Amino acid sequence: MVNRTQTTAERGRPLNQCHIAIEGAIGVGKTTLTQKLADKLGSGTFFEQVDDNPFIELFYQDPSRHALSVQLSFLFSRLKQWQTLHQQDLFSQGVISDYLFAKDHIFATVTLSDEELALYDQVARLIEIDLHRPDLVIYLQSKPNVIMERIRRRNRSMERGVRVEYLQQIINAYDQYFFHYQQAPLLIVQTDRMNFADSEDAVDTLIERIGNMTSQTEFWADYS
Repeated sequence: MVNRTQTTAERGRPLNQCHIAIEGAIGVGKTTLTQKLADKLGSGTFFEQVDDNPFIELFYQDPSRHALSVQLSFLFSRLKQWQTLHQQDLFSQGVISDYLFAKDHIFATVTLSDEELALYDQVARLIEIDLHRPDLVIYLQSKPNVIMERIRRRNRSMERGVRVEYLQQIINAYDQYFFHYQQAPLLIVQTDRMNFADSEDAVDTLIERIGNMTSQTEFWADYS
């Protein structure tokens, strides 16, 4: 585990021995990049279990009614997954994940009322565990209209209820969270014109860009 002042270059560990977490809003390309980056580096993977959540489609249909149910369901699911990963000691090996554990609270601040958020926070504190800190976080940014087009193209039934207004709220919450983020080296990647699903070269260029990091937080937009 790295301390807060180390960058990827200073860490001295090969990328294929690091825990790299990919984050960003719905549909921005986290899972695709996670798999492609893991394939390039020969790392293991673990993915957010979205399809197993019985409330997610109901939430998109009626957010106010199902918000607390979907958030608590995700909280317990992610907690169980991270406990399993700790028990298997997978974080000591090279692994790429398509989310941070903290994402659940980021979404909760958007989806829950003040009263529901207070209840959610009480539950979260009761089950709080000592979480592994990633060696590097990659935050994928994109404009809402670009993400909505990607969501439309992948055509998942559970996501057909996603609205651009809700997506903008999620993006704002992520931007605010990562504006203050200091827990690990952070690379913010602007993906409006860089879709990792369509370009193998983009993944290679990303790996090169990671290797050139010299500070705690950096921004990258490839407009070539």
